[in-house]
Amino acid sequence: MMEHPQSNLPRSQNSRRGGEKNDQGQWGRAWEVDWFSLASVIFLLLFAPLIVYYFVMSCSQYGCAMTGPVLGLYTGTLHLSDIWNQIQPLTWRAVTIYVVWVMFQVFLYMALPDFCHKFLPGYVGGVQEGARTPAGKMNKYEINGLQAWIITHLLWFANAYYFHWFSPTIIFDNWIPLLWCANILGYIVSAFAMVKAYIFPTDAKDCKFTGNFFYDFMMGIEFNPRIGKWFDFKLFFNGRPGIVAWTLINLSYAAKQQELYGQVTNSMILINVLQAIYVLDFFWNEAWYLKTIDICHDHFGWYLGWGDCVWLPYLYTLQGLYLVYNPVQLPTANAMGVLLLGLVGYYIFRMTNHQKDLFRRTDGRCRIWGNKPQYVECSYTSADRQRHHSKLLISGFWGWARHFNYTGDLLGSLAYCLTCGFGHILPYFYVIYMTILLTHRCIRDEHRCSNKYGKGWEQYTTAVPYRLLPGIF
Repeated sequence: MMEHPQSNLPRSQNSRRGGEKNDQGQWGRAWEVDWFSLASVIFLLLFAPLIVYYFVMSCSQYGCAMTGPVLGLYTGTLHLSDIWNQIQPLTWRAVTIYVVWVMFQVFLYMALPDFCHKFLPGYVGGVQEGARTPAGKMNKYEINGLQAWIITHLLWFANAYYFHWFSPTIIFDNWIPLLWCANILGYIVSAFAMVKAYIFPTDAKDCKFTGNFFYDFMMGIEFNPRIGKWFDFKLFFNGRPGIVAWTLINLSYAAKQQELYGQVTNSMILINVLQAIYVLDFFWNEAWYLKTIDICHDHFGWYLGWGDCVWLPYLYTLQGLYLVYNPVQLPTANAMGVLLLGLVGYYIFRMTNHQKDLFRRTDGRCRIWGNKPQYVECSYTSADRQRHHSKLLISGFWGWARHFNYTGDLLGSLAYCLTCGFGHILPYFYVIYMTILLTHRCIRDEHRCSNKYGKGWEQYTTAVPYRLLPGIF
């Protein structure tokens, strides 16, 4: 699934030519598949789409009571045919909306070079260089996500308050038919990426074949599939259309709440504000995102393709959907507490990543918390037989825990869920999922780093013994 919490490699890099053994397979996606990984892949391929539909259906038919359908089937008061008969089918209106939406985002991505970096101080946009691939290649990217987000939302508000081409509730009103459209695109993109890897890969040296169809389909074969020079599958689908849509989806929920109840609750305002901060942070730091695990390690397959089209927009916005069916007006003190928790989580998340980025950009020639940063030096070999060197930061937040940015992310996730009160467990799926995801990512990321850096990684984990919570884990 789409994983936007970022990777922990607090490093700066330089390289030199070397004659060491090619060990490309020691980092990045696996070459071989064990039985547990294969079982997990098949389980997700079979059940992830059903999980998404179950959550959405629970809200549309049972007021977000997750146990409603199960209890009804168990007691005999409900039959599968009852659920089936209430399913909203795919409609031409939804197809039109979705096609226009995706093509508009493609247009903004491909046809409009970034101009925001020319007048926004501190923003890095335009053509930027990504991280080195396992094969030793350095890709270039057109960073214009913030521009796309701004243009999209300006048009949204212009329509809502002036043009009135469509209702602001259009997303909510077509939510399940749009789900079918998102699934179709997710599967088409994933299948195309797999076929492309066999027939015309962008860089054959950055492809990994396990020989297992299911694993290759889900986890991807190509590292950076592209069409032409600039259409990069990873960057487009990770950032657009899903994340640009995230804030529009929440706005549509707020509009529906206003339509149904004559007001927008403070909890709905909170979820819009807190998640908008996260989305804007992503696009403001899109150039920095090129150095994260999604770009640096993950290959492009169903995991990213379908996940970005379906999992992200439908499950990351569950709190807003819940509040449409179950409006919650929080006491002022509770609302302020949730806001404070969300802002503290964001501060930890952003400052931790800022320290890593500053350390990387200056090659360690900077100050963190007023002191010269300490680090562990490591090295690795890419497929082109070049020896590269990295510095792993152990100062600031990175001296507290190896993934402390994830800790901030989890605090923010909890704040999103707390906006919904405690009436149902459904809104808390997000923080439960993120806890499992980020814990697994800690282990997965560190396994890669151990293979990649060897003894250097052992020195690093000795210097920073905790993963997420200092003194605990």
